[in-house]
Amino acid sequence: METTIARCWANPPCPQTSLYSYSHAHGLTYSKNRGMPKYFSSRFLRSLDANKLSCANSASNGWRLSAVLTQQDGVVSAVAPPTTEKAKESGSPLRFTEVVVDGSAASPRERIESTVSITVVGASGDLAKKKIFPALFALYYEDCLPKHFTIFGYARSKMTDAELRKMISGKLTCRIDKRANCEDKMDQFLQRCFYHSGQYNSEDNFKELDKKLKEHEAGRVANRLFYLSVPPDIFVDVVRCASRSSSSAIGWTRVIVEKPFGRDSESSAELTRGLKEYLTEEQIYRIDHYLGKELVENLSVLRFSNLVFEPLWSRQYIRNVQLIFSEDFGTEGRGGYFDNYGIIRDIMQNHLLQILALFAMETPVSLDAEDIRNEKVKVLRSMRPLQLEDVVTGQYKSHVKGDTRYPGYTDDNTVPKNSLTPTFAAAALFIDNARWDGVPFLMKAGKALHNRRYSSEIPDAYERLLLDAIEGERRLFIRSDELDAAWSLFTPLLKELEFRKVAPELYPYGSRGPVGAHYLAAKYNVRWGDISGELRQ
Repeated sequence: METTIARCWANPPCPQTSLYSYSHAHGLTYSKNRGMPKYFSSRFLRSLDANKLSCANSASNGWRLSAVLTQQDGVVSAVAPPTTEKAKESGSPLRFTEVVVDGSAASPRERIESTVSITVVGASGDLAKKKIFPALFALYYEDCLPKHFTIFGYARSKMTDAELRKMISGKLTCRIDKRANCEDKMDQFLQRCFYHSGQYNSEDNFKELDKKLKEHEAGRVANRLFYLSVPPDIFVDVVRCASRSSSSAIGWTRVIVEKPFGRDSESSAELTRGLKEYLTEEQIYRIDHYLGKELVENLSVLRFSNLVFEPLWSRQYIRNVQLIFSEDFGTEGRGGYFDNYGIIRDIMQNHLLQILALFAMETPVSLDAEDIRNEKVKVLRSMRPLQLEDVVTGQYKSHVKGDTRYPGYTDDNTVPKNSLTPTFAAAALFIDNARWDGVPFLMKAGKALHNRRYSSEIPDAYERLLLDAIEGERRLFIRSDELDAAWSLFTPLLKELEFRKVAPELYPYGSRGPVGAHYLAAKYNVRWGDISGELRQ
């Protein structure tokens, strides 16, 4: 039996149940004294992955050590007063694996290896097949994934491991310049992919998943990432089951959720409350794949690392700012989903507004995630409420070009014939602060337009965001207060559009959009850049 050598106070968000369940499951020394502090064996402390523990260490020779225990790259370390004469002379910090046990210095233990288990919930859906699994393979191909990793698909469909591998293999591709060992890499990747069938609201099914994950984790420090590729009305059920039945006891557990994050302020807040009942804010990664683009990511570096641009980034030198998103195709069978949200919720409220916030924010204290997100929230809260007269909505109609007939939005069998859902929207927004006072921020997004104006390399964005989630880099993920501020800006407008039953202006499939958008720009003495050629692709 190992000697109990440490007394630890667990700081939030390290949950008491996780500490107890791990020590109990592994037969480690555990006792309580008025709830806290807790006493654990040296073996437990060497394998613990808590965010941070403040510890006082005592061994039988009488040494008492104060230490801060952390983990990096699978190694649990502590900065502590030295316990040996040699260490005292050098004044060097110690690894926790070198503490004095039973009066003699313990020899350094082997590095504690960690592993990452990635579970794609909703693995049989299109998003998983077309975006998530290919992005994970690209990361593996580029040697960006950890040495030890496992990928599990989870869905209600009955499927074997072999059937999952066959399903995703057809979507995997290697980059043109690196095809030499492509087939070998694919085979190696697919051998790391497994499948478990279960209901999204069944804790028992997630317990079964937990058993399978542990088999592959093989006693390593287990870190777990869940990607929720399911409809948002299932998010909370999945999070409840995963948190209670298959979260990691000794590593981190993180959950990626993809938009839509509600339909308005109320539903978004309800979703956030549901998620936070089982997760901390630090565990929630709200993904916006357009923010994964290199262009957007580099925007902050361009602004704040370039002494030439920063003084010019204001109303004195910038007449207007335009954010344009256009697709040259319609809903193409996804009308049922789209009709419940529309272009404002689908694109403007999240993607374009996040880019606007990055563009317009003040210089952050640092380029760390929290400092950047703090400044984005300040910008969003400084924005003037949207007025109906500063918004134009449209909906594409059928159009014949040559021998080809392009269907209108309501020609989609999944869309109601009398739908008023906009497939196009343009808006003028204003920021009421000293830097941007009076500068119109013109935002435009639409489907079935004459060209496509955004990067089509979405899988690359998924690669970067998945890697960021694995590494705990939160800069490009949306925090809950950012989400609240964004919805506060758009919710009154959306409610007014729906209450008044505002009919969108029709525009032909493949055109430049409704005429009203040009009048909106002219109202502020501006021409749209994609029409005038002032903006380049």
